[in-house]
Amino acid sequence: MDWTELIIHTTSAGADAVSLLMMESGSTGTMTEDRADIPDPSKPHGIWELIDPKMLDNMPEDVLVHGWFEPGEAFSRQLKQLFDGLADLKEKYPGYGALTLETKSVPDENWGESWKRFYHPVRAGQHLVIKPSWEAFTPLPGDHVIHLDPGMAFGSGYHDTTCLCLALLEKYQQRGDRVIDVGTGSGILAIGSAMLGAGDVLAIDIDPDAVRVAKQNVEANGVADTVRVQEGNLLDRVGEICDLCVANIIADVIISFASPLRQNIRPGGLFICSGIVRERAEEVRAALREAGYEELDAILTGEWAAFCVRRPG
Repeated sequence: MDWTELIIHTTSAGADAVSLLMMESGSTGTMTEDRADIPDPSKPHGIWELIDPKMLDNMPEDVLVHGWFEPGEAFSRQLKQLFDGLADLKEKYPGYGALTLETKSVPDENWGESWKRFYHPVRAGQHLVIKPSWEAFTPLPGDHVIHLDPGMAFGSGYHDTTCLCLALLEKYQQRGDRVIDVGTGSGILAIGSAMLGAGDVLAIDIDPDAVRVAKQNVEANGVADTVRVQEGNLLDRVGEICDLCVANIIADVIISFASPLRQNIRPGGLFICSGIVRERAEEVRAALREAGYEELDAILTGEWAAFCVRRPG
């Protein structure tokens, strides 16, 4: 039995929406191939891949979102749902690119391995490394290695915005800090925070499947004594206060909860956020300023932006 791999051409701005559409249409998982996620090795900025620099030369110009569909009676219905969704995205969001679709057949014995070729050890900041189980890696003195297999549906940690958040955590988190990871996904930011010496970490997500995966990853990395993974909405938890909050979500969500999130951050505490397309960086910066935060740091790399701000004491 052969599986069908569908590949949609889009842009960095459209990748998340296309990935979500694929999952809603029945894909067993998605993977995004984006040049913006591969830092230019000739321009070091503290976030870099432990891979052959020639990889950039082999990356496609378009952003490609891969999805894998099981053959069967449902596939024609799934394909129609996908085409209808793409037509809707094309009409509403011209910045999402061509939104054209390619197909290829993947032999049953190979499909489960096909996505692994896109993942290698990644260094975020100075001493945090994300490593999939099938890759060999020799850590340097002081390195913290996060063992994380991307899986097929949740935040893998290999996206540039995740590396930006980890780099800012490494720079600003203090040993013993109480940390909240909002929209934890795979749990990678919570795990990185624990490895950097956080005293207590709440990893929270509204998606029960994400919570299940995050708990597995927390256990696998040996930080369950520090990280609490829970399902729910942080804004419903008025009594949950932290020294540092981190969120790798999207610009619209950050803008909407920047102000109410202050209730969960102690005076003088920090908020690190990313998932922000570079073209919306100023919009997010303005929302953070309006909510009363003081900007400490901003990183813009490729197509993405990240901020570290302080709630005034």
